[in-house]
Amino acid sequence: MKRFLLVTFLLITSGWGGDIVLTGTVISDGQKMIGSRYMGYVKKVYVKLGDKVKREDDLYEIESAEFDILKTQSNLMLEQAQIALEYWKDRLHVLNKKKENAKKKFGMTGFDWDDLEGQIENVNAMMESTKIMVKHAAEQVKQMAVVFNYLKMKAPSDGVVVQKNIKVGDMIMPGMLAIVIVDTENLEIDVSISESIIGKVKEGMRIPVEIPSLHYSTIGTIHAIIPDANPMTHKIKMRVMFDKKKLNIFPGMYAKVRIPN
Repeated sequence: MKRFLLVTFLLITSGWGGDIVLTGTVISDGQKMIGSRYMGYVKKVYVKLGDKVKREDDLYEIESAEFDILKTQSNLMLEQAQIALEYWKDRLHVLNKKKENAKKKFGMTGFDWDDLEGQIENVNAMMESTKIMVKHAAEQVKQMAVVFNYLKMKAPSDGVVVQKNIKVGDMIMPGMLAIVIVDTENLEIDVSISESIIGKVKEGMRIPVEIPSLHYSTIGTIHAIIPDANPMTHKIKMRVMFDKKKLNIFPGMYAKVRIPN
């Protein structure tokens, strides 16, 4: 009987005095899933699994023979339109000069004057239509530049390559996942909490955080409390930010957090 009472007392005191320890997983706050917008064969892959990349670093390139032809055609159309525009500008300059000289000398008949005015009007019309051609050709060149940016994919942010689904010679399709990059600097701990302790936590609350494999402890901050997508689990997601310092802490590692009881 005495032993039973002692055990009961210890359980009660430990329940009142102890913190609530929850397990979680380290995740990245920034994960980039990179796919292709165009179909083609992979010409070159510049990264491998585990590589650290910087923003704008080359990741992979698609064969661009067909797009090279389209790019050349676009540049040629723009060049021709610009040449035509310069021709009509020069032609208008000559006619305006002729008109000014005629005004000074008063040596032009009414018919000739009307003919000159008609020529100037026609040249102005041609110049305006050529300006529209130049504008459209320039837009086409810009579109091709955007296409080429997607043929040679670059890293959208700093991070580490954690998944690579392509190799040289593979056919890549629009929407196909090619590479996944995660930000290993801005890390969080993803924790599932039950509704019974939801009243003990709130956004902005500072709580102890531990990475057992590295024997690393610090203080984190709860920055988000999110309802689970599946209401049948009766679980709530909690995100805890923390400072990893210079340690090799990566997404997927096991973590613990302590909630004051």
